[in-house]
Amino acid sequence: MLTESYNDKKSDKPKRRLYNRYYRHNNKPPNNRQLECVNKSPESKFGNLTSYDVSVYYYYDVAAGKTTCWTELDIQNKGIKNFSPHLWELRHLTALYLNNNKISRLPPEICQLQNLIHLDLSNNKLRSLPVELGDMLKLHDLLLTNNSIRLLPYELGRLFQLTKLELEGNPLTPELLQKSREVNGTQKLLQFLLDTLETPDTPPERPWLTVREKTGKHMTFTVMCYNILSEQLATRTKYGYCPSSALSWDRRKQLIMAEILASKADIISLQEVETGKYYNYFFPALQAQGYNGTFCPKSRSKTLPEDERKHVDGCAIFFNRFKFSLHKEKYIDYSQLAIANSEGADDMINRVQTKDNIGIACCLDIKEPTHGTRHNKLMVLNTHINWDPEYSDVKLIQNIMFMSEVDSFVKEIKGSYSIPMVVCGDFNSTPYSALIPLLPVLCVDT
Repeated sequence: MLTESYNDKKSDKPKRRLYNRYYRHNNKPPNNRQLECVNKSPESKFGNLTSYDVSVYYYYDVAAGKTTCWTELDIQNKGIKNFSPHLWELRHLTALYLNNNKISRLPPEICQLQNLIHLDLSNNKLRSLPVELGDMLKLHDLLLTNNSIRLLPYELGRLFQLTKLELEGNPLTPELLQKSREVNGTQKLLQFLLDTLETPDTPPERPWLTVREKTGKHMTFTVMCYNILSEQLATRTKYGYCPSSALSWDRRKQLIMAEILASKADIISLQEVETGKYYNYFFPALQAQGYNGTFCPKSRSKTLPEDERKHVDGCAIFFNRFKFSLHKEKYIDYSQLAIANSEGADDMINRVQTKDNIGIACCLDIKEPTHGTRHNKLMVLNTHINWDPEYSDVKLIQNIMFMSEVDSFVKEIKGSYSIPMVVCGDFNSTPYSALIPLLPVLCVDT
């Protein structure tokens, strides 16, 4: 990779050697733009290589079908003032050392290096930082000592993984310097910047995609499925890139309710609804808008005192009471099912039983069936499957349990006619996970 140097200003042999190697492997010479990058002054060197050398070596590797494996680039103590645009193409870099140079401006294109973990810009002549630096979410170390920076962009507060932020030797405001010198100063400073960052009063509207236009005279209804994120889980630790105002439940609940009502859905399927918030907020508010609902908290709520039980989240189903009425419902507790089916299977106890996920199955009566249809009932399902990617087997078993229980529930009530079914839920699975191809196999005979 980057092994040959170009240190001898009196000799063009290294240049000719690179030129010939590029020509030999690409069947064409380097273009004029690459040749224009050649500057033998020390200010233009990238470590031991000029910008020309870096681009030739990088494209030589690509042309030869190789994958670059070097992850660090050291360009310190070279007196450089500007950058080659080819630098932003090295997106595999995890560490970039630009310290002890004469850089006065950091281009916003640096945000293209999305894999950077360590960035050293100390001992330069920087007067400001681009706001795009706040998009480099993998940064752990950002060294900015001994520059001429007076203000920090509030967008730096988004760098929730940053553990080292060195700012000494900059003419920053006393407030910023004091925060950075406190115990856990980096986290406190980032929190201050993030909370000061202006956030819109309302989130942008979601772009809706019409899959199929309404056709015929059949009965139609709309369904909304929404994981609203429990207040107990919306913490700064998990969502360090969000301002405190964006995580505040008092603000979020209004935005969530506004979005639910704007959808005008006939059936609303929610996950991560806390018990107290269902009874004290969601049910009264939606009941006033013409909905009825049912709710099932996660199984651990059965073992907790009242003051703790209200914080346990679960699944809820609301339905338009002018179109539907509740015929029958069934709550599905995967933990209890694991115990009931654990004979001779230790994993059922050790892995499945410890997860308190649940599901709901609701059979709704259709109040005004479309003329000519034999369907007068509708089955609505909602579940929240275990989140942990290390428990993919548990996800699969929970889904098998869910559909098995639904199958027995359907057989209890369907009689001689079939029942249409709507399946909702947060399955915590990607489109390419093992669970998705199996879903058609787990079909219920409705």
